[in-house]
Amino acid sequence: MIPVEWVEAASRRIDGQIKRTPITFDQNLDLYYKWANQQVTGSFKIRGALNKVLSLTSEERANGLVTCSAGNHGQGVAVAARQTGTGCTVYASDHAAPVKLEAMRKLGADVRLVSGGYVEAEKAAIECAADTGMTFISPYNDPEVIAGQGTIGLEIRDWTRIERDVSCLLIPVGGGGLISGVATFMRAFDRNVRIIGVQSEASPYAHQLFRTGSQDGVVEVGSIAEGLAGEIDHASITIPLMLECVDDIVLVSEDEIREAIRYAWQTHQQIIEGSAAVGLAARLAGKINLSPVLTIITGGNIQPELFNTIIRRN
Repeated sequence: MIPVEWVEAASRRIDGQIKRTPITFDQNLDLYYKWANQQVTGSFKIRGALNKVLSLTSEERANGLVTCSAGNHGQGVAVAARQTGTGCTVYASDHAAPVKLEAMRKLGADVRLVSGGYVEAEKAAIECAADTGMTFISPYNDPEVIAGQGTIGLEIRDWTRIERDVSCLLIPVGGGGLISGVATFMRAFDRNVRIIGVQSEASPYAHQLFRTGSQDGVVEVGSIAEGLAGEIDHASITIPLMLECVDDIVLVSEDEIREAIRYAWQTHQQIIEGSAAVGLAARLAGKINLSPVLTIITGGNIQPELFNTIIRRN
């Protein structure tokens, strides 16, 4: 478990540098949204990245930072690097969304493309850290990153004390950093709330791991939820955290994700990316029947051409 005190410390550490993003209600779906797409850099990822970098020693920061990312975590690390006056190198797949690559570069990151997917980018970043002495900032396999992501749970907890309890949280899951942080924090205050992860069936690593204990044999194909794609490090601390604190992980199709992106725009005028849409997709598809439910809309950094194609399709 990630101690509650770590999440509370993370909240204090990053206070004033992130937004407390809003929560709104969709009466048609009996669904609350935590709009993390309205966060600095357009994604929740800055929470964990900033908390990790601010917790480093001055010597660790002075060595420079290196990470791997589909785009959102890399932007968070780049912002943290700029705020602390150090350099930042991001390894990314050559299939990453151009809009995210450009955003990282504009924030000062040295972006290095790797042939392949997330796993290859992660391997290259870890090797770079070993060869150069730079400090590796994992997108998920780090307790300070997880504690930073868990501050979303703290904000949800504070909101429920004023507004309304929810029976279930729908949380996008890739490497498991967000769901681990939120789940471990929420479990300390509400043992009855159900924590359900959602992932694309195009890259069901976390789903299979949760159901069978193994990622062996997973067949991955391209996904518009690219931020959730890729195998989880077998030694990741998120694995036991998910197995202990998460109630279930469900899958949604690529078409269901597209429909959720359209719905968010047509109903709420919100631009959300594929990785952020999976919880809404599960609700729209009737895969979650509990009420009331809250889903975290994790980001809005979608390639404009892809977004326009999706919303214009009838």
